[in-house]
Amino acid sequence: MTNHPQQYGFDALLADADTDNKTLKFERETVHLPGTMSEAIEFHHRQITQHHAAMLDNDFETAITIREEARQLARKLNGNEPGIIAHDDAPGCVLARKTATEPGIVPFWGQEGTFQTTAANMTLNVSMGGIFGIGATAMPYLGFSVRATDQDKPFLSSTGYRSFLGVSIPPEPHMDVEAFVRRVVEIHVKNELNNRLVSIAQQYHPSD
Repeated sequence: MTNHPQQYGFDALLADADTDNKTLKFERETVHLPGTMSEAIEFHHRQITQHHAAMLDNDFETAITIREEARQLARKLNGNEPGIIAHDDAPGCVLARKTATEPGIVPFWGQEGTFQTTAANMTLNVSMGGIFGIGATAMPYLGFSVRATDQDKPFLSSTGYRSFLGVSIPPEPHMDVEAFVRRVVEIHVKNELNNRLVSIAQQYHPSD
């Protein structure tokens, strides 16, 4: 079957109409969200506070709804375009950076932050992911990574580094970020390493 020029024109009209409808739908869904970065940062602080409370209550449905709304916020700031965390100046990255904790302070659920804690006889440097982390809208718990503080001491990997994404553990009421990290690491060492830490390979030791 041959398509005539008139058909191509009609197809283009349908495509334009579909795009317009999606744009209008997005505008309706995000009308309550701020459209400037300064306002969005304040709004995102409130999202994090609400998200933290939901996580402490094990209300994961509400938590994920807030994460989805945060992505809508970032996309609105990005002109309804994808790529909200594509580079350092992308809206999602700016929002995460501007609402992150100071180094050394345990973040709220939903904040990015770095801090130290101890678990399974190790001292760990923790980097906690926030609302815009990988898979945040698909799983209850946010991802994080840990690094060794002393390469001469046994660790949970031979590289001195380990990331934890998509972690599933039994929910515990009022479990904050630090308690979550410690619990995940302890379970990993027990179940995956049989409670045996490993030496960090020499190639991962800092150069003199």
